[in-house]
Amino acid sequence: MTVEKFDSIYQRAVERKGGVASLEALLHPALSSAQVANIPDDRWLAAFTMKVFQCGIQWKVVRDKWPNFEELFFQFRIEPLLMQPDEAWEEKAANPGIIRYLPKVMTIPANAQMIFDIRLEHGSFGAWVAQFPKERIVDLWLHLKNHGQRLGGNTGPYALRQLGVDTFLFTQDVEAYLRATKVLEGGKTSKRALYATNDAFAQWHADSGRSLAEISQIIAYSTGDNYA
Repeated sequence: MTVEKFDSIYQRAVERKGGVASLEALLHPALSSAQVANIPDDRWLAAFTMKVFQCGIQWKVVRDKWPNFEELFFQFRIEPLLMQPDEAWEEKAANPGIIRYLPKVMTIPANAQMIFDIRLEHGSFGAWVAQFPKERIVDLWLHLKNHGQRLGGNTGPYALRQLGVDTFLFTQDVEAYLRATKVLEGGKTSKRALYATNDAFAQWHADSGRSLAEISQIIAYSTGDNYA
């Protein structure tokens, strides 16, 4: 697969954002693998839950109610949540302090179980996430989709990015660029599309030494209606 040279993408982003310093100031670096490994299990579940609830609703609505979520769901500590009887979840889903939608509330015990199972084998969920190589970060996406609940599409990747995991994202501008350059063709959720995109990002990473997160942001700033 032939992809555009990263230097060309970078220079276009520089021109659009008003210079190197202006562009670099906009970039948000990813955490190191060691930092990712140290993220507590409860914060992974909290991030997954927040993104699940933000899907299809204004993100600010969820953020405004988030302290109530933290209180109602035991600060997303895995063991207390997994000990809850089935009837407790219906009661919690009816609490007016949160967004009352039982199917989304039920993702909490399901995703808590996924995190617990991985912790049994790897010591912590963060340690497991940290071992995924950049060249196959979409394998992590696929695991979340296949073993978690409502973590497919952009939901899982956005939660990972929120916590600082080094991953690219299919934002509107990034997807438009990938389609225009034929890196991405057809549905973006197919394994073929995911691996083709991951291969392109891995090549840009090898060429530039930059994180996948920075490359993703630079691509977004290099295209679309986002001039300085």
